[in-house]
Amino acid sequence: MSDILKGRTGDWEMVIGLEVHAQVIVQAKLFSGAATAFGADPNEQVSFIDAAMPGMLPVLNEACVEQAVRTGLALNAEIKLESIFARKNYFYPDMPQGYQISQYEEPIVGEGEIVIDLPDEETRTIGIERLHLEQDAGKSLHDRYPGKTYIDLNRSGVTLMEIVSKPDMRSAEQAAAYVTKLRAILRYIGSCDGNMQEGSLRVDANLSVRRPEGSLGTRCEIKNLNSIRFMRQAIDYEAARQIEILEEGGEIEQETRLFDSGRGETRSMRSKEDAHDYRYFPDPDLLPLRLEQSYVDELRVSLPELPEAKKQRFMESFGLSAYDASVLVAERETAEYFETVAEGRDPKLAANWVISELFGNLNKAEISVAESPVTALALGGLIDLIADGTISGRIAKDVFSDMFETGKSAVDIVEHKGLKQVSDTEALEAAVAEVMDSNPGRVADYRGGNQKLISWFMGQIMKASGGKANPQMVNQLLREKLDTGD
Repeated sequence: MSDILKGRTGDWEMVIGLEVHAQVIVQAKLFSGAATAFGADPNEQVSFIDAAMPGMLPVLNEACVEQAVRTGLALNAEIKLESIFARKNYFYPDMPQGYQISQYEEPIVGEGEIVIDLPDEETRTIGIERLHLEQDAGKSLHDRYPGKTYIDLNRSGVTLMEIVSKPDMRSAEQAAAYVTKLRAILRYIGSCDGNMQEGSLRVDANLSVRRPEGSLGTRCEIKNLNSIRFMRQAIDYEAARQIEILEEGGEIEQETRLFDSGRGETRSMRSKEDAHDYRYFPDPDLLPLRLEQSYVDELRVSLPELPEAKKQRFMESFGLSAYDASVLVAERETAEYFETVAEGRDPKLAANWVISELFGNLNKAEISVAESPVTALALGGLIDLIADGTISGRIAKDVFSDMFETGKSAVDIVEHKGLKQVSDTEALEAAVAEVMDSNPGRVADYRGGNQKLISWFMGQIMKASGGKANPQMVNQLLREKLDTGD
């Protein structure tokens, strides 16, 4: 699929880099002991440090450091054994310190990479520039009282990992694949829950356009995108906006923009600051963070199997296609569900049932795999009934629907409804003979060369049996009778 954009004056190319702000899963904030649970009433989870009371000194939360290192390792990135916290100075009404404690010149994690999955089983490697730790700001509430703004500091001091990609993406589709893969990795290792609706994963998209393989253009940053769908819309709109300006002879102004999801367009927020505008300097209240290599090595060993490694194993061990493997490893719970279903069974059949029937029903019900009324063991039991000939594949789909609705086992449903497949040779021979005797003209047409009629005969017999006839046996008996003339 081409990433070239067609403009009025020729071809254009997007250059995209993403900054992902991932809230770290920990029980306390980055520099205080205040809680981090989502949904608390305003200002319920605020310490004196978060409120920037005079004389309060930050104390680094070790659990946040551990999560950052684990994430860096999962991104195949360099772990810096020494990093420095800095003050990033800028005014926000919901940031009482007047500065944000972040990392600048010496982040905790250096360069890494992510392999993303694209259509037609293509992959692309996206570089990671850095990962650094920083504290979040509070939240301004504009809708509580007309004409007034209130401040909620519950998020003030919450730990964020800012994961900065290299400008390696060339389309909204690639950006979506990158965020999807990154989110999966974070969820696999348990460093971020990836919940974009709750704000625990937010994306800033930096985008410019240029002639294919030309010099880089002026970039604009689209702030605080809280869904992958909105991110795609924002990127496509912003690229079209920049191309239109350039083709009319204008210039792109470096600025920060917001995405209006209601209008489907970006709009100017403020001129884009550069690093020197923030007057970074090392935080005098925090010593440099120094790690031992043995500490990093221990965390590396503790990591679970990651999505890309699991995908390769599913392809090699189970013979799955790259697409099926990618779908099944997208969430850790899904991968574990599939492996339970596939244990001791045909893995391709198991994959088909999970991807088609299970996912289809989950999407309709708007629930996750973890909430499925059909457990992995129960779905495996259904597949066993197909494998041993108790029921046909067609009947199995009806049984699965009942299982999903009632939570009952496949065996109970089959027994209760009398759905066992008819595999008695004499009964099936009688059914074949009856259909052939009732349709001598079609028998003659088949024997005259129209062998496609075999499907029609199959359909008649399956209909007469209520779908219970063993289709493999029916097919064999039909061919024997029709081909031999007996």
